[in-house]
Amino acid sequence: MTTVRIALAALRVPASPAESVQLATSAIADAGARGALVVCFPECFVPGYRWPGVPLPPPDAAFLEEAWRTVAAAARDARVAVILGTERLTPAGLQISVAVFDTDGTLLGWQDKGQLDPGEEAVYPAFGADRRLFTVGPLTFGVVICHEGWRYPETVRWAARRGAQVVFHPHFGVADAGSFRPTSYADPGNSFHEAAVRCRAAENTVYVASVNCASDGAPTTTAVADPEGTVRCHQPYGLEGLLVADLDLSRATGLLASRCRTSPW
Repeated sequence: MTTVRIALAALRVPASPAESVQLATSAIADAGARGALVVCFPECFVPGYRWPGVPLPPPDAAFLEEAWRTVAAAARDARVAVILGTERLTPAGLQISVAVFDTDGTLLGWQDKGQLDPGEEAVYPAFGADRRLFTVGPLTFGVVICHEGWRYPETVRWAARRGAQVVFHPHFGVADAGSFRPTSYADPGNSFHEAAVRCRAAENTVYVASVNCASDGAPTTTAVADPEGTVRCHQPYGLEGLLVADLDLSRATGLLASRCRTSPW
């Protein structure tokens, strides 16, 4: 049996791009101290998700490059791999992405968001087309970002069919005025989103690790679903901190994903 420890950074919404880097490096050090192999951050954690009503400075390539160097150094110092929700400027425009750093700080590569929510297209006009896997030690994993994990099962299936034991799901969601305020995971009075995490795990026989920022009344919280679709653990709603889970990789067989005969994924 091979067991790995993962950490999900359920941190507060950063007040500024500078604070996003400070919070990230502190969480990376904490994850290392707690023995995690990898720590995953929410969608666009650095420099912060560009959500309505909360202005951020214009996209700054120089800031992002320096932020990534700082995160890489923190990963190396803590000996923890990092899945960093971020944005990046491309020839097509601003893009939602994830940067993956190895335990020595090496940039392993990028997973760009390939399925945008319609409301994001005015802010993030660029999107990716390619999917990829990452390997750190005994762990092989994929990444699906927010909307594409909730609504497009094939994104998770792609990774599971190619050997991923865990699919990480960085996302971002805050409470709307007058919205339902959940207190229990996948409450039937809530939206479909948290139930979808369990479905993506069960229909592919892999772990799904979903991470959101901690905020009052958030519609989704940070959680890990087992390959059978049960909730292994979840972060209390609105509580900031690291959610740590030990995963038995032998349970993540990808069996049901491999039996999907009609999918091009």
